[in-house]
Amino acid sequence: MASIKETSSDPNDHLILSPEPEHPANLICTLCRNFYNLGWVTGTGGGTSIARDSHIFIAPSGVQKELMQPTNIFVLERSTRSYLRKPPLLKPSACTPLFMAAFDRGAGCCIHTHSQWAVLVTLLVERDANELEQKVEDRCFEIEKIEQIKGIPKGKGKQGMLGFFDRLKVPIIENTAHEEDLTESLEVAMEKYPDSYAVLVRRHGL
Repeated sequence: MASIKETSSDPNDHLILSPEPEHPANLICTLCRNFYNLGWVTGTGGGTSIARDSHIFIAPSGVQKELMQPTNIFVLERSTRSYLRKPPLLKPSACTPLFMAAFDRGAGCCIHTHSQWAVLVTLLVERDANELEQKVEDRCFEIEKIEQIKGIPKGKGKQGMLGFFDRLKVPIIENTAHEEDLTESLEVAMEKYPDSYAVLVRRHGL
């Protein structure tokens, strides 16, 4: 694994060096540490990306999430999809094609976690579909009458947040051997459920 403390002399380092805590390069590192502390990711698993103005900031692959530094961050030119900054010895997140698909639909930030709770709920939905002799691929995670959904917006272009009696639907797609191969099914799910702010991947995560 590449050293996360290696020094960088990239001419575009100014894109990732900032004292601002909410600068994407700093914020990605903070989010990844928080995800690790919450148990949502372990080791080098998961990924995060933030779109800001004309740039896309992408967490690297192969760096432990709790140890990530701003100098590990990749920067992509949004219009050309070409890299402006590539840390030596590192690769961008394998989820990058999925992140770009979400950014193309108006997302500002994408997170990918391996939360055991997310994995568990996909298995429960699969079990229930099998017991009811329904097609697993037609089922999504649905929940209502629970306080926590009141913190989730109703959907793109819609005013307000979900209410206690509303129903939250989160689509589930099937896992693949390689994360980048999830792109097509992710795009289908986002088109079918445009109000959803998340997509679950069965036996994988969120």
